[in-house]
Amino acid sequence: MKDESKIVDGYMAVLETLNPQVRLDVISRLAQSLKSEFTAKENLLKISFGAWTDAESAEELVKAIRESRKSIRQITEM
Repeated sequence: MKDESKIVDGYMAVLETLNPQVRLDVISRLAQSLKSEFTAKENLLKISFGAWTDAESAEELVKAIRESRKSIRQITEM
């Protein structure tokens, strides 16, 4: 937290030298970047945990999974 505070202080020192219109533009751009970051995270969450969409029924999907299983286990004599 201390390091982040030093970074913010450094940015503030630079921003204080800018005219008010430029500082308002910086504020606007920061706000926009935060909004897009939240939107991206929400979309990622929806994609990660969304409902399964497929034309097959659940029973057909289970059947296809079971039929695709292959056993490569080999029993060796001891």
